[in-house]
Amino acid sequence: MARHEGSSSDPSDAEAVRLTARVFGVVQGVGFRFWTMGKAEELGLTGEVKNLADGSVALVAEGPQWNIHELRAWLNSDATPGRVERVEDSLSPAEGSFRSFRAR
Repeated sequence: MARHEGSSSDPSDAEAVRLTARVFGVVQGVGFRFWTMGKAEELGLTGEVKNLADGSVALVAEGPQWNIHELRAWLNSDATPGRVERVEDSLSPAEGSFRSFRAR
């Protein structure tokens, strides 16, 4: 399956946005949540990542648009642990409901 391609940068890159994503493939039991949390913290993002019962991983991340686009690119790259087959994601305005990034 093809990976999702991120969109190009927007002039309002400094504006805070929310990324809501589900990651499919071999993404549980391979350190995916741990590495995603590390990448999000490196980018200064807040949010959470968690395993779902169907074997996928769900994540919500908030921060500057440019940093969110970097996380999206990383999720769709070969740098992630496991084997990402597909990423379904959407962007919306940040809600400010997280103080840090955590794995659940």
